[in-house]
Amino acid sequence: MSATLIVAAVLSLADDGAPGAAGAQGEVAKESKAAGDLVPLNIKLPKPAFRGTPKHVPPGTNLEEPRKGPRPPFMAAKGAVNVAAGKPVTSSDSEPIIGSIKLVTDGDNSADEGSYVELGPGLQWVQIDLKEKAEIWAILVWHYHANARVYHDVVVQIADDPDFITNVRTLFNNDHDNSSGLGLGRDKEYWETYEGKLIEGKAAVARYVRLYSKGSTADDQNHYIEVEVYARPAK
Repeated sequence: MSATLIVAAVLSLADDGAPGAAGAQGEVAKESKAAGDLVPLNIKLPKPAFRGTPKHVPPGTNLEEPRKGPRPPFMAAKGAVNVAAGKPVTSSDSEPIIGSIKLVTDGDNSADEGSYVELGPGLQWVQIDLKEKAEIWAILVWHYHANARVYHDVVVQIADDPDFITNVRTLFNNDHDNSSGLGLGRDKEYWETYEGKLIEGKAAVARYVRLYSKGSTADDQNHYIEVEVYARPAK
């Protein structure tokens, strides 16, 4: 089977919409009329690099419903761009196993060797300082997409302070049994692909973005290739 067909098969297993995502996008669109028309985000995807076929998923994996075809264009307010590019990154793992934490915002979302950082086992997080408050429309994350895997307890939060105490909001949470202690998640687990996982920001305003994970179906380590935050300056 060709790499292209394999990728297409895996993409058919993915669905980037959290429960009610389409409705939420519609509500945001209505509320954004005063700020201007919505336009498709200009997202530059890496080349498909997936090899092999999906491994058996262990019992209890809470996978999302299949989606046919590529991800539909995501609509956001005019002026929303990737404000995470080159921004400072910190992590719960001060000594990554492989790579540098700076790779998370270096602009390389490919699955090439040397493009990812590997954090230790267990619950880990990476955090981006946008340097100023921004109106967030979407967060796009690539963990590792060179082969088939599902990352566990993926939680994405935003806040006004680096310690995540003030005005913390959860945009995505697929920890369906609250094993990581961040709350009971309603979102689904998903296969990693070259498209990355797109998470709606719903025009929420924040300065800091934190992304959690707790190993994958491949191993106990946590990987990040790139995180993009599509936003515009907060008013």
